[in-house]
Amino acid sequence: MSDKIKFEIEFVIQSSPQMLYQYLATPSGLSEWFADNVNSRGETFTFIWDGAEEEAKLLKRKTDEFVRFAWDEAEDNSYFEMKIIVDEITKDVSLFITDFADEDEVDESKMLWTNQVSDLKQVLGSS
Repeated sequence: MSDKIKFEIEFVIQSSPQMLYQYLATPSGLSEWFADNVNSRGETFTFIWDGAEEEAKLLKRKTDEFVRFAWDEAEDNSYFEMKIIVDEITKDVSLFITDFADEDEVDESKMLWTNQVSDLKQVLGSS
């Protein structure tokens, strides 16, 4: 099994950090843009796409700042993190994604995130 490569991607989002956080950290918020449906039981989140389920554990979170999940089937230390960054001067809000992918899937993963975040922006009225 090859090591996954860490990549980071940033998106400017026109939203308050508080509102954006609700879409990153709650099952109802994630269901609006990230997956068809999301359920949680404690720290375990179940993401559903086209009837297929994937489970992830909520590793860390800080209200209005970031959430970090790890997929249950990941056998390495990979995770995906969604961090809210506010520029101190302009007060612009960015969503900073950290994720891992196999070397030949990094571009595809970035494209997937771009599409997902595009959906998020529409839900937020930020597109």
